[in-house]
Amino acid sequence: MNISRRLGTLVVFGVPAVIGGGIVYALFGSYVSVFAYEIILLFVAGGLASK
Repeated sequence: MNISRRLGTLVVFGVPAVIGGGIVYALFGSYVSVFAYEIILLFVAGGLASK
């Protein structure tokens, strides 16, 4: 996988990070749950970008 495709994958995961973070905060009302969501999303994005 070339560098542009890896960067594209990480950019695509930026949208769920912002929008999803807001949704998670609205559902749970806690920044701890938002940080947990972001960390999980980071691991998934890193796993897909490292292939």
